[in-house]
Amino acid sequence: MDVEIIFRVAGIGILISILSIVLKQAKKEEQAEMLTLVGVVVVLIIVVQLLNQLFTVVRSVFKL
Repeated sequence: MDVEIIFRVAGIGILISILSIVLKQAKKEEQAEMLTLVGVVVVLIIVVQLLNQLFTVVRSVFKL
């Protein structure tokens, strides 16, 4: 596992949480919830891409 990916996901999490706190302080709870949802979707897309790479490597190792 590459350390860059861990830092990318952590950076996205920190950025989303800070922006969410700012939006909640501005009394914009709906936008804060949507921002959190977008952050989760972005991280899930990254994880799905990594799983795709993993399965490709497993197929090539076992020549399936």
